[in-house]
Amino acid sequence: MRLASLAMYSSHPPLVAATDMLWGFIRDGLRRAGLPGIPEVLDEDVAYDAAWLRPDLLLAQTCGFPYVKRLRGKVRLVATPVYDLPGCDGAMTRSFIIVARNCQAQSLGDLRGAVAAINEPGSNSGTNLFRAAIAPFAQGGRFFSSVIETGSHLASIDAVATGMADIASIDCITFGNTNRFEPARLANIRVLGETEGGPGLPFVTHATTSDEELAMLRRILASVETVPELSQVRDILSLRRFEVLSDADYERLADLERQAIALGYPEIA
Repeated sequence: MRLASLAMYSSHPPLVAATDMLWGFIRDGLRRAGLPGIPEVLDEDVAYDAAWLRPDLLLAQTCGFPYVKRLRGKVRLVATPVYDLPGCDGAMTRSFIIVARNCQAQSLGDLRGAVAAINEPGSNSGTNLFRAAIAPFAQGGRFFSSVIETGSHLASIDAVATGMADIASIDCITFGNTNRFEPARLANIRVLGETEGGPGLPFVTHATTSDEELAMLRRILASVETVPELSQVRDILSLRRFEVLSDADYERLADLERQAIALGYPEIA
């Protein structure tokens, strides 16, 4: 059996159930097309980032920044989901920069010396876009008094809400889904600003996947937009369609890193 893992947006039970249904549709389409080794269910044992480089990878969703930094040539881009949530513009997404609701800051510049929370250093939404936003304000490679790594966007939200951190950068999809399914979690949060946008989180397959299999995956994902039986799935996931983006489209994310480095701010600090 090959590996299928779609764990990037499994933060709330309705999203997990809808993602399982989406996979069922993809699975059945691949089986009807005669592709062997299609797993019955999505893998829940392999860590989401460990799945990206598995030689048996059939389908996974990755983050755009890890793609440009270390996955190029090791995976093939399949398609990028288009979500219908604030902060999304077609296949482009951005992050919301959040602070506590009672925070007096009116702009990023007011947060000099604050404590920042990031989900992980390799994240596009939580680190790369955040760094690009902060870089113009940094002095001597620093802006914050300290940076804590929380392990997830939800944990970063909680860190800001409880006062453990003063500021964080949350991808618009996680923020939107939290607002829909767990609004109380955002009760002590407000959005201070938005980052620049970039291509969203692509679905990928292993580099050895054939052109025929890649075309098959893309055809099935393209049909997700109009298939009546997926209407509820699309609504729960706020998923509207998939777009095929190129490697060059994702270079935008590497450009943002280079711009921050040019400003003397190579990492969140």
